[in-house]
Amino acid sequence: MEPLTDTNETCRIGAKLHRDDARPVEWRIFDAPLGYEEALAMMDARVAAIAAGTAPEAVWLLEHPPLYTAGTSARPGDLLDPRFPVHAAGRGGQYTYHGPGQRVAYVMLDLTRRGRDIRCLVQGLEQWVIDTLAAHNIAGERREGRVGVWVRRPDKGPRREDKIAAIGVRVRKWITFHGIALNVAPDLSHYDGIVPCGIADQGVTSFEDLGVLLSMPEVDSVLRARFEVVFGPTLAAREPLAMPA
Repeated sequence: MEPLTDTNETCRIGAKLHRDDARPVEWRIFDAPLGYEEALAMMDARVAAIAAGTAPEAVWLLEHPPLYTAGTSARPGDLLDPRFPVHAAGRGGQYTYHGPGQRVAYVMLDLTRRGRDIRCLVQGLEQWVIDTLAAHNIAGERREGRVGVWVRRPDKGPRREDKIAAIGVRVRKWITFHGIALNVAPDLSHYDGIVPCGIADQGVTSFEDLGVLLSMPEVDSVLRARFEVVFGPTLAAREPLAMPA
């Protein structure tokens, strides 16, 4: 993994994260749930192809069947009830849940063309989610020391807040992979089997939990528009994607 850029400069997200040649990012939406190990194999192949210059950057929007993933910092005690398959993710972070009703976005970008700043990338991913939420009148916020996007929940008590989006990235040869997981309408009880992201004193939420009822295509449309503001143009994928054998 590449080292984090050591800089005290403020990340100018729009200027820094746009690709220097304005080449569009391939945008692909999967119609059916995709198995986790299959997704990892496909990402590995795509990252290698981007690094070799034989494939464009890509964003894949998909859902997984119910499962838990363990990041490189996952603590065994945070797996409370392995009711679903548990996968080693290879990304940073701890335990999280993926399943139906959650929009996963795998983001494969070439940081050699986007400023070589991993901290700025994470801020950009957070801003992408925050802007998507704002389009639906949900106030998402960052928290120092807690990567992801949070929503204040005064209805649950003083200083309570819930996580609505998890962010976990890995970088290989300056190509990013993994990405974000945004809760649209998942079964939130599925989070009961883990301590999500290792944070026991706060909860999780979703669009649905907050009373905002949207279809996945409606969310996808806003995700694409807000991605283009932060990261630059996209182009819908036209060719079918080869699946691993």
